[in-house]
Amino acid sequence: MPVIYRRNDGGRIPVSSHIYCVSAIIIAETEAYMAVKYAQDELNKCSKQELITIILMLQEQISQLNDNVERLIEQIRIANNARFGRRSERMDVCDGQLSFFNEAEAISDPAIPEPDPAEVLPRKPKRRKGQRTEDLKGLPEESHSHSVSREKLDEFFGKDNWRKMLDEHYQRLRYEPASWTVENHTVEVYVGTGGLHQDEFMRGDRPKDLIRNSIVTPSLGAAILNAKYVNSLPLYRIEQEFERNDVHINRQTMANWVITIATRYLDPMYRHLKDRLLTYHVNQADETPVNVIRDGRPAGTDSYMWVHRSGEFYRDKPIVLYEYQMTRHHDHPREWYRDFKGILVTDGLQQYHMLENELPGIRSANCWAHARRDFADACKAIGKKNQELLKNSIAHQALEKIAKIYKLEGDLKELTATERLRRRKEDIRPLVDDFFKWANEQLETTLPKGKTAEGLRYCLNQEKYLRVFLTDGNVPIDNGASERSIRTFCIGKKNWVLIDSIKGAKASATVYSISETAKLNNLNPYYYFNHLLSELPKRIDKDGNIEPDKLEDLLPWSKKLPAKCYKPRR
Repeated sequence: MPVIYRRNDGGRIPVSSHIYCVSAIIIAETEAYMAVKYAQDELNKCSKQELITIILMLQEQISQLNDNVERLIEQIRIANNARFGRRSERMDVCDGQLSFFNEAEAISDPAIPEPDPAEVLPRKPKRRKGQRTEDLKGLPEESHSHSVSREKLDEFFGKDNWRKMLDEHYQRLRYEPASWTVENHTVEVYVGTGGLHQDEFMRGDRPKDLIRNSIVTPSLGAAILNAKYVNSLPLYRIEQEFERNDVHINRQTMANWVITIATRYLDPMYRHLKDRLLTYHVNQADETPVNVIRDGRPAGTDSYMWVHRSGEFYRDKPIVLYEYQMTRHHDHPREWYRDFKGILVTDGLQQYHMLENELPGIRSANCWAHARRDFADACKAIGKKNQELLKNSIAHQALEKIAKIYKLEGDLKELTATERLRRRKEDIRPLVDDFFKWANEQLETTLPKGKTAEGLRYCLNQEKYLRVFLTDGNVPIDNGASERSIRTFCIGKKNWVLIDSIKGAKASATVYSISETAKLNNLNPYYYFNHLLSELPKRIDKDGNIEPDKLEDLLPWSKKLPAKCYKPRR
């Protein structure tokens, strides 16, 4: 029988190079031989060279079939894990090991002394007093007194055979659903009956309508925006909830309100935040597909929601902005970042890397979380049951090395950029150098396949970009902050599935931008929306524009925002 040369991550059977040379020579003849079935008599008539050629061809065919079977098995296991298993890629690091492969020999250290008995024996936990009072502090309060009448006391104890003790106090928390109030506005009107202003009218000052001749108020508009874009409720569910309170506002009306509010009032704030975002030295970006029904293309064609945010370490005035585009073409990030000078942290998408060559002043940095993803998939495909194969696999070794890098990086999060950069150069750079040297050796000597090979090639192809975080203390090791910023949209997308129109998609991008930026700045999105919709109509000029300097005191980090905008409300 022909020998099957099976290669895997754990150990490889070397294949003689001359076999591959001969296989390469006969590859052109393979299709012709594969189409022919030989009878025994025909094989007996074949020359020695013809038999060698047929055997080599069969070996090559069997090898290809084995490769395909292994690849399919790997894909099936990864698909099953995605459907039924844990989707998290979180790694709890212990000397470079993944938590779910955390074996005793991996964490043992003879140098660690025996623990003191006082550290091991159970200790009675100290009860923290006043925690409930602290949790409820700042909420509206009502007092309820539960007294005992004098008559009841005399009846039970006997006349005057009792005295009052200290009162008992306790707290309960009551919830009341949304309340509705109809505002009836009366505007006094006067007319001149003589003098210079005869027959002229004068009316009492009235607040500006959010939308002319509409019943929507800032609080109602804020409630709809908060329900849809913060709590991810589709408009039809909001409509149903309103109807349960005997308020009848259909989803089409709410959709019109959302688009008008986003376009007229929130878009100037969006543009102002964009100008501010592009002044930051480090930006991060990501994108996710979305379906828009009426965009002039065949049904099911993907559009994209792009997210652009400030670097993860800029915690003082963080910004997150969404951008809707019909395609994933590199023209979109090029247009967005044409005035940007700094470092852009992304995944390995080529559209981002092209910016480095086309726009002077931009430098690309890549995400280490994406670098480890293929290795994680390869380990999931092997499965936890085959511990020996898993432990010896190249994919697992790669994850161990990357985990060590992450462990050290995790200790630097609270440092200044200067100190973080110094520690990265001293402690992390040697690990990064070792990883790329090791990855090169694996590709040159062991010929890995499947997800493992994809992961190694990805890392080596992106090495230039994966090393950027070692040159700037403000550059994060991965793009996780962008993925977290786009998560709310992805959750909402699962609920409402589709966006009806391009206009609606652009409005959604604007509203998501304001709500996500508000959350990053520790604001309560509802109260912030309510404040914006109360103030912005007062600042819009007759041409429908709002000057940027009139927006400064409304920015999410402004000290002039009402106290109730801040979270938690205490």
